[in-house]
Amino acid sequence: MDTRRSDSQGDGLPFSVFARDCPSRGTLEHVTGRWGSLTLGALGEDTVRFNELRRRIDGVSEKMLSQTLHALERDGLVHREAQTTNPPRVEYRLTELGRETTRRLLDLIRLVEGRMPEVLAARETYDAAHTARTASA
Repeated sequence: MDTRRSDSQGDGLPFSVFARDCPSRGTLEHVTGRWGSLTLGALGEDTVRFNELRRRIDGVSEKMLSQTLHALERDGLVHREAQTTNPPRVEYRLTELGRETTRRLLDLIRLVEGRMPEVLAARETYDAAHTARTASA
């Protein structure tokens, strides 16, 4: 199976997350990692300040949110705007690429949330089967 893809700019550069050294792997990791996906989802269509994002993303530390925002900004998914007020005011919003990525990510999130009864049932079945095997071994 050929897993190479060309970028949308048409310059013929091959990108494949299946290739070890492909830079798309890092971006995919930033988008699909726990804090990246939650950060993108929390930004939605809003322009949001850092502390508001922290409140929206239950459980994220200040350090982890900061690192996540830097990675997403570097990948061109998030725009950071610092206003020279006292105290400084920093706001974050999705770029056009970030909005498209987030729309697709939210579709996946809704799918997973909507199918959780099946996931929980599968886990229960799996755990029961593996507990029985472990007990008989």
